[in-house]
Amino acid sequence: MPIIIVIAVLSLLKMFDVAFVAGVSWWWVVGLAAVAFVWFEVVERLLGLDKRKAHNQSERARQARVKKNFEK
Repeated sequence: MPIIIVIAVLSLLKMFDVAFVAGVSWWWVVGLAAVAFVWFEVVERLLGLDKRKAHNQSERARQARVKKNFEK
């Protein structure tokens, strides 16, 4: 997620020609976007990180339901 924030900030700084970013090529921004795309669409799936996140979320929801039922 931090790479998405960096891409957004770089894009805004580049659009408004702010300081050191004014001289940087748009290819750097596009390259970072491509790296982010590859990471989220390919690498996460290969490493199983997307399923791990989904499993952790469902596990937290299950634990919250169990805790809620035992409190009654």
